[in-house]
Amino acid sequence: MAENHQAVKMPTSSNKELLQAHAELWNLTFSYLKSMALECAIKLGIPTAIHRCGGTASLTDLLAALSIPESKKSYLPRLMRFLAASDDTYAHQCTSLSPFVLAQTNKYHVTAAMHFSDWFTSDEGSASAEMPYKMAHGTDHWEIMARDPKLNQVFNAGMAADTQFAMNFIINNCGEVFEGITSIVDVAGGTGTAAREIAKAFPHIKCSVLDLPNVINSISSDGLVNYIVGDMMSSIPTADAVFLKYVLHDWNDEDCVKILTQCKKAITKPGGKVIIVDMVVGSPSTSMFEGQVLFDMLMMVMTPGKEREEHEWGKIFMDAGFNHYKTRPIMGCMAITELYP
Repeated sequence: MAENHQAVKMPTSSNKELLQAHAELWNLTFSYLKSMALECAIKLGIPTAIHRCGGTASLTDLLAALSIPESKKSYLPRLMRFLAASDDTYAHQCTSLSPFVLAQTNKYHVTAAMHFSDWFTSDEGSASAEMPYKMAHGTDHWEIMARDPKLNQVFNAGMAADTQFAMNFIINNCGEVFEGITSIVDVAGGTGTAAREIAKAFPHIKCSVLDLPNVINSISSDGLVNYIVGDMMSSIPTADAVFLKYVLHDWNDEDCVKILTQCKKAITKPGGKVIIVDMVVGSPSTSMFEGQVLFDMLMMVMTPGKEREEHEWGKIFMDAGFNHYKTRPIMGCMAITELYP
């Protein structure tokens, strides 16, 4: 007897668009699992294991290399399938930037992001409503770091890893910004990664790092740079140049003007300048622009600051008393600005 097959109805063009929109909604809704899975992979040691296997590793290789309980080994293929579908180059990227991922996926960051809608709908004028992070934790990120030594270590290690990546690129591709400088102070320079890279590449430059006590007091000096405890809002040591990497985006416009005013006071040599590494929103690349606005969302959750467009930067520079600046894009999302009194 012949079977009676019912004809399969193919989706119409409008149905295809609807299904595509549905899939994209799912992707957005569950995209938080990308960062969580990436954090999991790093903590399991997967990028390191792949690197030790020469850049490629089979599931058998990974199971042999990783310390996973027998009861969980059957779940590893599913995690790897997800990571491969999300980005098949993640292992190479994460080997050196793993600490940065862990710094940005800690419980304080994630919990703060879950307060986004509460913060948006709150009309309180209190300090707790200043940003989602403060609403979630009762204080700002810097105070939490001072209270939590483990977070302080994780966050500083993460920033050091990202700074290492950035400075290698800057020195190799934009090294001329350091020409004519004999001294430089890295303001809010953390553990001194940027200053050390500058000192190694340009031994004639005297490099110093200015940061808060909870950062500086945890550092063992290697003699390559000078570490100074201080507050950039109050005073910055004098130098030919002041270096600000990923600093100003943490602060509102008024505080940025205060910081840059202190930078201007610190520059005593004619021809001195401020060197700023930060985002200038408006990349022509779709993926780079997405990265910029994602970072701006992070700033909205974490700080009173923001990622700025060039005209916004220009106003801040003018308000701080600077007369001239030049900006050029580097590393896709980032830009380097030379700011002159």
